[in-house]
Amino acid sequence: MAKSKSKAEKVVLAYSGGLDTSVILPWLKETYGYEVIAFAVELGQGDELAGIKRKALKSGAVKCVVKDLRKEFVEDYLWPVLKAGAIYEKKYLLGTSIARPLIAKHQVEVAHAEGATAVAHGATGKGNDKVRFALTYMALDPSLKIVAPWKDPNFTLRSREAAVDYAKKHKIPIEQTKKKIYSRDRNLWHISHEGAELEDPANEPKDDVFVISRPISKAPKKADYVKIGFNKGAPVKLDGKKISGVKLLEKLNRLGGKHGVGQTDLVENRLVGIKSRGVYETPGGAILMAAHDCLESLTLDRETLHYKQQVALKYAEMVYYGLWFCRLREALDGFVDVTQRNVTGEVKMKLFKGRCTPAGIKSPNSLYRTDLASFKMGDEYDSTDATGFIRLFGLPMKVAGVVDKKTTGKAD
Repeated sequence: MAKSKSKAEKVVLAYSGGLDTSVILPWLKETYGYEVIAFAVELGQGDELAGIKRKALKSGAVKCVVKDLRKEFVEDYLWPVLKAGAIYEKKYLLGTSIARPLIAKHQVEVAHAEGATAVAHGATGKGNDKVRFALTYMALDPSLKIVAPWKDPNFTLRSREAAVDYAKKHKIPIEQTKKKIYSRDRNLWHISHEGAELEDPANEPKDDVFVISRPISKAPKKADYVKIGFNKGAPVKLDGKKISGVKLLEKLNRLGGKHGVGQTDLVENRLVGIKSRGVYETPGGAILMAAHDCLESLTLDRETLHYKQQVALKYAEMVYYGLWFCRLREALDGFVDVTQRNVTGEVKMKLFKGRCTPAGIKSPNSLYRTDLASFKMGDEYDSTDATGFIRLFGLPMKVAGVVDKKTTGKAD
């Protein structure tokens, strides 16, 4: 009997080795007869990729492709987010959001190289990732079929408990159990935690939730200081020495994690229209964001700084929504790059009990002038100029005040 078309098709699955993709891989083969090519990415997950090729092949993959994308992740994705100052809903530093377009981009490339007709992901039905993956696939190769099991009516593993049972039945090795069933995503920038007791915002995160940082109650009683050097908005030095972006983040994660820096407990508005609760650890990212913000306060003029704050909100939304490969994001990068021309200098940060605070900023492009900032009056600033300035600046309010006074107490 001839093989059906579906059995001849190759699909490239974004494969992390976590619970969802561990069960989706054999499910794709079992349900639709796909030849599954597992695609795993090294983004700084620690030891999560250890033995991943062996696990993928044992689970039914015909091939497992692994790429180390840490350098590209840092330089082409994280640094633009950092320079933009993009933070979603005041707290979320976009650790998962910004990684998805990079993974999907290379997944499309693997599909081309392997002659696959489809790409697949394990993003859940209620999450944002299904949008981020799909939008990237559509932007880079709209001819590829998108296989999303969580949207498939034949996919019955619609809870993490069901997935655990399926994994046991098929003898797929997993770390999750029904008692320890957090959904986690980790890379160089952060680690996220969702699920289990965290689904109820009334529950305080337990100490054992944290993986790359200490609970603040167990942080040292003595502060550490670190100096970060920036060149045109990008961090390039640590304590006066040049360092690669990957090494810089690794060191800052260790140091920030030691002091419990970058822990965030957030109820966020997902793109799909629901609220979700997540706990995030972003020690290195939190330090860099705070340091970069400090340096901009010294080197950007008022109008540019204020407008850039508006752009940062839009930039964060676009990253969160998965709109990385679109013209508007590229255009915003053009604006941001212009603002970063003078964002060069060094920031000293103090790390203590979950906080990272500035302990000194300097830049050859500083707009701060001691003679102007001082309370002491001098020839460089004529205070009598303020009289006319205030009169003209406040004229619209004065006119409105006169009108309001005339109309007060009168009937409409």
